[in-house]
Amino acid sequence: MKSKQLSLICWTLFAGPTLAHEENEKEPRFSSRADDHAPIGVMGEHKHKQGEVMFSYRYMHMLMDGNRDGTSRLSTGRVLQSFPVTPTDMEMHMHMFGAMYAVSDNVTLMGMVPYLINTMDHVTGMGRRFSTRSEGIGDVRLTGIFTLFEEDGDTGLFNLGISAPTGDIEPEDDTPAGNNVELPYPMRLGSGTFDLHPALTFTRKLEDWSWGAQVGASLRFYKNREDYALGNQYNATVWGARRVTDWASASLRVAGSLWTDIRGADPELNPAMISTADPDTRGGKRIDAFVGLNLYAPEGGLKGNRLALEVGGPLYQWLDGPQLETDFLVQLGWQYSF
Repeated sequence: MKSKQLSLICWTLFAGPTLAHEENEKEPRFSSRADDHAPIGVMGEHKHKQGEVMFSYRYMHMLMDGNRDGTSRLSTGRVLQSFPVTPTDMEMHMHMFGAMYAVSDNVTLMGMVPYLINTMDHVTGMGRRFSTRSEGIGDVRLTGIFTLFEEDGDTGLFNLGISAPTGDIEPEDDTPAGNNVELPYPMRLGSGTFDLHPALTFTRKLEDWSWGAQVGASLRFYKNREDYALGNQYNATVWGARRVTDWASASLRVAGSLWTDIRGADPELNPAMISTADPDTRGGKRIDAFVGLNLYAPEGGLKGNRLALEVGGPLYQWLDGPQLETDFLVQLGWQYSF
């Protein structure tokens, strides 16, 4: 009997740690890295383990300067030959507040609330210049992120999101035409419809490198109360990242997007007055390139915090114009998970 007890004690002391080590070896080899998350311009590309929570903030800025039709830039005078008024430039600022919660290891929920600030400068055929501004909450989005497969270093995800029409589609400002004039389509803060946002994401992690790809869409199925529907948008992006240290990685990303013209028209807008009020000059396609930096604190007092920056601009753009072209994009983000 004593011999059996002694054998059991020896098994516990020596075999137990060995088994525990074997179990640890089954854990993923790639974790707690700066490139665990994609560049900050990609959303919904990662998941969390059951019970984990993540809060995030993103600041996004887009600068548009000058008009384009197809791939050709148009002078202000050229646009004014067709319209009495033309936009000359526009700045878009977005503050995005987000939260993620993992219901299980295979299902993560994500919510996003955007706050938008848009300013657009104009000039009339008589040479008068003026600016308009819109500001407020955009369309709130809720997304489910579902794991398709997960192997050592490889992950496949399917996203299904829905956005609610919480953004103002009747913003007003003062213009030479009068006070409290309803602003045209690019100045509006939402779509006015419940929209579907599906996406597929694949990521792969190597010892010091990682890469990923995502395809997605924003689909509008019906017209809003102003009798129009924003065009569908289709996106694809691919990126690669190099782990510089345990807490920093650098990335390069290319993104393509295509969006269609508006269906229907708001009867309050005059499409002959300005191109931004014409639903048939809203489509286009663009290819952008970005460089990025991810910083991550794997331990210490800042454990779980991430900072990320991405800066870029178009390599190619074709616009169903005349339409303001995009010149510069920047995104800065913070994420904290626990």
